[in-house]
Amino acid sequence: MSQLSIRKATLVDIKELQEISIQTFTETYSSFNTQKNIDLYISESLSYTQLTSEIKNNASSFYMVYLENNLIGYLKVNLSGAQTELVDSISIEIERIYLLKKHQGKGYGKNLIDFVIEIASNDNLYRIWLGVWSKNVKAIEFYKKMGFTEFDKHLFKLGQDDQLDFLMDLKIKKTVG
Repeated sequence: MSQLSIRKATLVDIKELQEISIQTFTETYSSFNTQKNIDLYISESLSYTQLTSEIKNNASSFYMVYLENNLIGYLKVNLSGAQTELVDSISIEIERIYLLKKHQGKGYGKNLIDFVIEIASNDNLYRIWLGVWSKNVKAIEFYKKMGFTEFDKHLFKLGQDDQLDFLMDLKIKKTVG
């Protein structure tokens, strides 16, 4: 397996971040959703303006993922000030973890989870949590393999469609600090 490089995104990366966001989101979800809902989600959640706002939030971090200098995906994590559902100071949320389809199933997702575990450990955080679409069986199985367990559910709005997400977490320490 080739070596990944991961670097924190900055404002100069917004256009490239937007392009990889749209490509990976479309690859993952377009066959399960209407084009209208995909387009609406992209225009609301993956617009240049929205991504700029998110990257400026000090409680959120985007990481660009490269393989041999080619961008293959990205990761977005949130601390308590930006978490989408479960907001606490002992957790980190993986809001987005996307790899181009041709790079999935090659161990790179595990590298990204290990990267988040390292961030969490360095910040004395107790757990990592995320929401995953209930119909994304491949992702659910991956997270279970990585040690995540389901702890709740919530609705996720994709365009005009309410979709069920499973909330999953991974405890990474027995006690904090």
